[in-house]
Amino acid sequence: MNRRPLSVAATLAVAATLLLAACSSGDKQSDSGKIAGADNGTKVTKSPPASPSDTAAGRPKITLAKDMQNVFEGGTTGDPVKESILHDNAQAVSAMDEAVYTRSLQKPAFGTYLAGDAAKTGALWVQGFYDDGITWTGKVRYYERRITSLKGSVATLTYCSDESKSFNKNLKTGKKSGTVSNPDDYVVFYNTRLKKNMNGVWQTTDLVSDRGASQCQ
Repeated sequence: MNRRPLSVAATLAVAATLLLAACSSGDKQSDSGKIAGADNGTKVTKSPPASPSDTAAGRPKITLAKDMQNVFEGGTTGDPVKESILHDNAQAVSAMDEAVYTRSLQKPAFGTYLAGDAAKTGALWVQGFYDDGITWTGKVRYYERRITSLKGSVATLTYCSDESKSFNKNLKTGKKSGTVSNPDDYVVFYNTRLKKNMNGVWQTTDLVSDRGASQCQ
């Protein structure tokens, strides 16, 4: 496996919630599911580059290791609302990776861009890296990013990732994981739900992943 996958148990637990959310515009997602203390911490240097809206709103910046690279395709749509959704989703992805790199779930970006079940799922995924004594290195490409529903302050977004150029890395030895034998294991399909909060941030509130999904082949 190139990168440690999202927890299967966690993604199954939120699948029903996400499917219901995609079918209803009247759902209200509570922000009470945020990871305790996730809004605390010290602001850090930027990576990926912050947009002008991040600077204006005073949002926390994100830093990744020099050998971690996320590439997000399709961020320009001509629609400012959709572009904000795509941007904030990318920030949520990088916020989880920042937690892996810094070995801390207390960085402010995590609680800014993730809430509800997505924060719980993300925290479990990050904790797995801590438990296994690993991080990841290389490049992950995110593509086919599509907003499948947008009703008021609630949106659903699907996208794929290509992890063929990323690897787990043992923190003690520096040794990288080998390549996988099945090319299908390189790709992951994500189905997410986002809700715009009072600060104007499109928080990812639900997150389901499917490794090797046909949608990404």
